[in-house]
Amino acid sequence: MAFMISQRAFIKLYLITMVEQHRGYGYEMLEAMKEEFKGFGYVPPQSEVYRALHELVQEGVFYRTKRLKGNDPRIDFQEIVLYHFTDDGEEKARLYKKQVKTDLDRCLGMLRKAEQDNY
Repeated sequence: MAFMISQRAFIKLYLITMVEQHRGYGYEMLEAMKEEFKGFGYVPPQSEVYRALHELVQEGVFYRTKRLKGNDPRIDFQEIVLYHFTDDGEEKARLYKKQVKTDLDRCLGMLRKAEQDNY
């Protein structure tokens, strides 16, 4: 058992939630996480976010589709990759989140104990 929750598990948890909420593509999800956690001094590494997305695709949770970023194909050339749940991806995601919740609860308990015992 890991000492604390791994960074990859933490990132995957948020990516799953963002796909549940239909929130954007990889770069948008990265920027949203940066904004969400900047008050804690945490900047999720871009490489870790993309590795986590790749793992979720490999694990059959997500699949990718591509489309042009803008609405006018004559001037919008940037292609973006969107992530969606596979047919059984929502169930796989639910089970993964349940497992991570158990780890988070254990970590929070350890952190509360450390704070209580030492401060």
